[in-house]
Amino acid sequence: MTQVPAELTELRASIDNLDRAVICLLAERFKITQRVGHLKAATGLPAADPAREQQQIERLRRLADEAGLDPEFAQKLLAFIVTEVVRHHEQIARDAQS
Repeated sequence: MTQVPAELTELRASIDNLDRAVICLLAERFKITQRVGHLKAATGLPAADPAREQQQIERLRRLADEAGLDPEFAQKLLAFIVTEVVRHHEQIARDAQS
């Protein structure tokens, strides 16, 4: 069995910590978007907001570029998140109508 270098173990621990932070941040983001969904349902606003989504794409691409992250990756990640948020908002709107 090959010995794992100490540096690799440390780097993996750092990755694990960052993964935990990412999950916690996503959970917090989704708590806020749930509140947005309830507000939209209460005021009759649509679940999706294409203009806002486009603004977010442009903003996140800029932020990614500034941070040295591939803007395409950031856009794909945002698209995945937005799809899930809209799905939640649609469900909240359906629940509000019943």
